[in-house]
Amino acid sequence: MTEVAKLDDVKQELEELRALVNTLLTIIMEEADGVQSGSAQPITTLPRVGYSM
Repeated sequence: MTEVAKLDDVKQELEELRALVNTLLTIIMEEADGVQSGSAQPITTLPRVGYSM
């Protein structure tokens, strides 16, 4: 395998990994608890601001 072929393989793998990372970040950043969509009950014992999950 030539150096150019190896470099092309590495570039292809890098693009696949970038796509995977972007997909995973999108999933992580979506509504994890569902509160905004209304599908989950809000935690009422905590203050409305100043906390994170």
